[in-house]
Amino acid sequence: MAQYTPPLRDMQFVLHEVLDVTSEFKQIPSFAEVDADTINAVLEEGGKFASEVLFPLNLSGDAEGCSLDKTTHEVTTPKGFKEAYAKYVEGGWAALSCDPEFGGQGLPYTVNQCFYEMLNSANQAWTMYPGLSHGAYEALHAHGTPEQKATYLSKLTSGAWTGTMCLTEPHCGTDLGMLRSKAEPQADGSYKITGQKIFISAGEHDMAENIVHLVLARLPGAPQGSKGISLFVVPKFLPNADGTPGARNGVHCNAIEHKMGIHGNATCQLILEDAVGSLVGEPNKGLMAMFVMMNAARLGVGNQSLGLTEVAYQNAVAYAKDRLQMRSLSGPKAPDKPADPIIVHPDVRKMLLTARAYAEGGRALAIHTVVQLDKALAHPDEDVRKECDDEVALLTPIIKAFITDNGWIATSHCMQVFGGHGYIHESGMEQYVRDARINMIYEGTNTVQSLDLLGRKILSDNGKKLKAFGKKIAAFVEDEGVREDMQEFVNPLGDIGDKVTKLTTEIGMKAFQNQDEVGAAAVDYLRVVGHMLFAYLFARMAKVALDAQKAGNTDPFYTAKLITARFYFAKLLPETAGLIRSCRAGLQPLMAMDEALF
Repeated sequence: MAQYTPPLRDMQFVLHEVLDVTSEFKQIPSFAEVDADTINAVLEEGGKFASEVLFPLNLSGDAEGCSLDKTTHEVTTPKGFKEAYAKYVEGGWAALSCDPEFGGQGLPYTVNQCFYEMLNSANQAWTMYPGLSHGAYEALHAHGTPEQKATYLSKLTSGAWTGTMCLTEPHCGTDLGMLRSKAEPQADGSYKITGQKIFISAGEHDMAENIVHLVLARLPGAPQGSKGISLFVVPKFLPNADGTPGARNGVHCNAIEHKMGIHGNATCQLILEDAVGSLVGEPNKGLMAMFVMMNAARLGVGNQSLGLTEVAYQNAVAYAKDRLQMRSLSGPKAPDKPADPIIVHPDVRKMLLTARAYAEGGRALAIHTVVQLDKALAHPDEDVRKECDDEVALLTPIIKAFITDNGWIATSHCMQVFGGHGYIHESGMEQYVRDARINMIYEGTNTVQSLDLLGRKILSDNGKKLKAFGKKIAAFVEDEGVREDMQEFVNPLGDIGDKVTKLTTEIGMKAFQNQDEVGAAAVDYLRVVGHMLFAYLFARMAKVALDAQKAGNTDPFYTAKLITARFYFAKLLPETAGLIRSCRAGLQPLMAMDEALF
């Protein structure tokens, strides 16, 4: 029987002991009154909702999937999904980090991040329905007109309406400059939008009374390519003057994609036929507004795989302690039983510890990043906002790609722990693997994230953002390098920091000669930088654990944290040696073969 226990203790450790978030929040007037007790209480209740309401629907929702009535174009979600969403709205969870002006609770995004990790562990497919609404809310909050904000934001905040992002078309995914959807201006200032969108998560469902689509399309005479794209808000039902859903708009679901995972979420093909919409932001500058939603989604997808990593780990540990198979190579460990539990075997432990380390490292990186996001959006000092915004820009592609890559590795390992039972649906493990594999693809493939990191976020500003983070690492190494008990963490951290600096310079020099060198190195490079960030955060976590033990704290949590950190540095960080060597091999081995020989 699958199980899930919210990792509240580890969240509290990262939030309060490692990052001291309440001290950070005291610098932000709107969050100055948010204390640790408030954060902990919210997350405890959020954990109950995730484990008691959503988790029991995960396996059944995957088996049932969504169904489309091709006559009415209406989608029915799996049994229990609609009722769970009603409880979510009733509990005020949709409003957690939204602006109080529109009915939100005004809590930091950091709290929402932790809440959503638990939702993703419990039921990723369900969580995508309200999750996408946050991105739509953010885009309209940042770029919407006063009328759009008045019409949509309170509805998205309450959860009465949900949102989507409509980018992809059958002939274009990543290359949005090729999109063909058209928007024709109308005399009343509205637009009629015609086109087809595919892969639209939560594009049609029965859980909310209206769906707010954010749609990319072209105006007449718009420039070719990405500079000619505009953004429109297109509701499923046109709102009445009193805010209630009115007439059905010209947008409907034509088909549901039959995917390898997240079956409980309706991934729709949407047809727009003279659908009425209103312009968001400036004409031909839709990508600027949409990137608010896209960046939120990329952080959200990293969080999805973090959630899957945690729940897969928990179930694999429970199984490994219970499953009897073979004897330990060094002699029986359970002589009173016919065989030893498989957790005694070294490779099983390696798989479990890999998943645990990737969960704990991913959680620390995700929370660290969203704390910087809170500061970037709300800190009173403009210089601090700019510094934090740059750091979030640097870390976003790493959150999306590194954590989802690790989620794929971790869920695969955890399924392996189950042996043959792992690929049987009832165990729940193969579902986590299928869901995790999708996360590496959508919201910009991990290759696209790698190109974004190396090309746009690092080389384009001569490494300014990376150097700024490197200073944090260097300061930590200098401060803690005098401690004998920190040497096993500080020394490899300093080493990988130096190697990243050197590797970045080498790739940059090659790229001056041939830009394809960036494409050849980018994926391996992102993984190296991801490991550097994990090494930094594991070193910080190890310091806190060591200090707690020195102070006489005997909580076994700190012992386990140190063992996990040592495992990470000994068994996972060394992956960077091969990745760096692969980066340095460059472009030539990839391009030497003539296309005809493939």
